[in-house]
Amino acid sequence: MKNQLIIRLAKQSDAANMLEIYGPIVEQTATSFETEIPSLSEFQQRIESYGSKAPWLVAEIEGKVVGYAYATDHRSRKSYQWNQEVTVYVHHDFRKLGIARKLYLLLLDMLQAMNFCKAIAVITLPNDASIAFHRSIGFRHIGEMKNIGYKLGKWHATSWWDIDLHHNTQTPKDIKPLTDIVSQFGLF
Repeated sequence: MKNQLIIRLAKQSDAANMLEIYGPIVEQTATSFETEIPSLSEFQQRIESYGSKAPWLVAEIEGKVVGYAYATDHRSRKSYQWNQEVTVYVHHDFRKLGIARKLYLLLLDMLQAMNFCKAIAVITLPNDASIAFHRSIGFRHIGEMKNIGYKLGKWHATSWWDIDLHHNTQTPKDIKPLTDIVSQFGLF
C-alpha cells in the first residue's frame, strides 16, 4: 500500500462513503442479512447512536473511506452488556491489503480498554476467507446456525465466532464510556 492509511472514528459525514462500500454487499451478497440498503439518514443515525456507545472506525487513504469496522451490542438484555458483536467491511478495490486486520485489531483493543469481555463475529456461510481471517486474529468457532437467513432466493447458515477480551471468570468491570478511552488510541 503506497498511500498512508489513516484510521479514525466514524462521523455522520462518512455515511455516504460507508454506504458505497455497504450497498453492494446488501444488494449482491448474503454477507449482510439486510435486504435493502439503508437510507443515508438511517445510516447516519446508526453512526450517531451505536457509535456513541462503542467504536465505529473508518479507514481512509487520501481522504477516501476504504473500509470500516464497528461494534454493537450483541443482545439487549442486561446480562449481555459485556459482549459486543463486531463487523468489518472493506471496499472491493482495497481488499487483501491488510486494512480489515488493522481496523479489527484496533477495534478489539478499544473494546478491551472499555472493559468489554467478549467480541462476537457472525459469518454467513460459505465464506472460507472470513473464517480464515477471524481464526488468524484469534477468534474461535463457537457454533453454527443452519438455514437461519433467507436472502437472494435461498437459505443461508451462519457461523458464530468469539474472542475473549478479558477473562471473565470474575465479576466484570464497569464498561467505560468510549469518550474515556479514545485519546489513548490517538483518536478524537
